[in-house]
Amino acid sequence: MNTVTTKDGIQIFYKDWGTGQPIVFSHGWPLSADDWDAQMMFFLNLGFRVIAHDRRGHGRSTQTADGHDMDHYADDLAAVTEHLDLKKVVHVGHSTGGGEVVRYLARHGESRVMKAVLISAVPPLMVKTANNPDGLPKEVFDGFQAQVANNRSQFYRDVAAGPFYGYNRPGAKPSEGVIMNWWRQGMEGGAKAHYDGIVAFSQTDFTADLKKITVPTLVMHGDDDQIVPYMDSGPLSAKLLQNGTLKTYRGFPHGMPTTQADTINVDLLAFINS
Repeated sequence: MNTVTTKDGIQIFYKDWGTGQPIVFSHGWPLSADDWDAQMMFFLNLGFRVIAHDRRGHGRSTQTADGHDMDHYADDLAAVTEHLDLKKVVHVGHSTGGGEVVRYLARHGESRVMKAVLISAVPPLMVKTANNPDGLPKEVFDGFQAQVANNRSQFYRDVAAGPFYGYNRPGAKPSEGVIMNWWRQGMEGGAKAHYDGIVAFSQTDFTADLKKITVPTLVMHGDDDQIVPYMDSGPLSAKLLQNGTLKTYRGFPHGMPTTQADTINVDLLAFINS
């Protein structure tokens, strides 16, 4: 397996396929690099170099008890890009991975970066605070943690079969393969990483990070996202970015890179080539 060892001794697994223009994908909670299969195969077949890593505690990376916060996530991403000496990179982050990309750009600079894409991403801030009155109550995320700690197998099945892909909407046609693949990825990771990761994705305020980013950034968000509500995220991030563009998808769910891969891939390609 391809791995890079971080400064604190964590082994980060990564995939590195192809040659040409590099695209680095950062996955969502509680998944792994496997969640990017549809994108990696699409761009690989077009001659791109595609890279995706498993976040610490997720997938095939070290199941450490510590470091499950956005600073460590960003530093791990930096370790992968530096190990592979990637330049003129397009960074694509989904959900929590979008937060990882934003923190990476703000924390490590843009010298290796050409463009960025945030898909159904958690910035600027998910949790409700005095300065973010439209956010989700902290009790919602406390409930997520309780379910991860008590029966995450059932919780992951319910999330995948319901709101993540919009399979709980009238007329939806759930794919058992998609549901089980989500469950498989989640169960491959560590409960402690996933438990702490809920705090990382919900309580990290990315406002200052977004304001620092200067590279062209595409913000893609479905207006029927039941995991990261559209009005609290996509439009707000696009406004904070110095060079941001918002693309809204009517009726698309949180997991749209999987269920609407044909649309998302074409739009990603157009932005990368623009």
